[in-house]
Amino acid sequence: MPAPDLLQLTADLVSIPSVSFDEQEIAAYIETRLRAAPHLEVTRVGDNLVARTNLGRKYRLCIAGHLDTVPVNGNAEARIDGDTLWGLGSTDMKGGIAIALLLATTLAEPVVDVTYVFYAREEVAVEHNGLRELFAEVPTLLEADVAILGEPTAAAIEAGCQGTFRVKVTLRGARSHSARPWMGRNAIHRLSGLLQALGDYEGRRPLVGGCEYREALQAVFVDGGVAGNVVPDEVTLTINHRFAPDRSPDQAVAHVREVVAPFLELGDDFELTNMSAAAYPGLDHPLLQRLIERSDLEVRAKLGWTDVAFFSEHGIPAVNFGSGEATLAHTAEEHVERWTLDAAYAALLNLLTVT
Repeated sequence: MPAPDLLQLTADLVSIPSVSFDEQEIAAYIETRLRAAPHLEVTRVGDNLVARTNLGRKYRLCIAGHLDTVPVNGNAEARIDGDTLWGLGSTDMKGGIAIALLLATTLAEPVVDVTYVFYAREEVAVEHNGLRELFAEVPTLLEADVAILGEPTAAAIEAGCQGTFRVKVTLRGARSHSARPWMGRNAIHRLSGLLQALGDYEGRRPLVGGCEYREALQAVFVDGGVAGNVVPDEVTLTINHRFAPDRSPDQAVAHVREVVAPFLELGDDFELTNMSAAAYPGLDHPLLQRLIERSDLEVRAKLGWTDVAFFSEHGIPAVNFGSGEATLAHTAEEHVERWTLDAAYAALLNLLTVT
């Protein structure tokens, strides 16, 4: 097949605004191209699209990516400079969308059946997530043996993902006038020991499925105080924990409770406010082994959380694999290099066309 100009296709997608909750135009553009391919069965649910081949192959692979971007940061316009494309979403993740769209519309008879998923609202709260919506409304359309999510990885495999959750720890004291602090108890001062423990915390670095994950425990918000002349009687500290996929959510929460427990007294609170489970790497699946070995791909753990967790939750091994450098995502300098697009495309093309 002739080498496609993926940089230009990605630029075309970047030129279609698609900030979260405003994906209608890009969904319509992609739907038109998918429906023009007679080998695909196309289903639209809201601003989410599912396109499937039905060839009766031994395996079914799901290739997925989100259509939305974060808000504009002075980078709305697509600009190609040599082999570099600048613009909002170029890295996260319209490069991945371009690769999936090209494969979907040009490969009529892949050696595995493929489900291509283009979904909305990934960059906002999880309750709005389009992939979650699809799993709730049309779960049979997402059934697959393995899934690849086109998150930016610079054409390396980032396996599974870490789980993440937040807890609110509320410590209490007693109010008094700030001129007579001995008559009260300063709740904010009570944070000192807990903050020191968090600062000294050394996260585990377990090997899971051959990948090293690196856990973290961080204070991310503090809320407290009454007035400039009042000793505060309450303070709330929000803590975020990133945990490896060898721990269940319950085990991870229990671990954080152990860290916090020495600083809690009767009347204090420990409240779990949200939870996103981790995803096991699943690299032993034959399709993922082929992808890695044939293209000699670097393999590493995904230290953040991504939507591969939704696939893992439904028993589908999943990895992150796409173009672009993740550290550029959500920045004003967001850009993607041609070589990462071509490398990710070539690896997936080989997987889909060579038995």
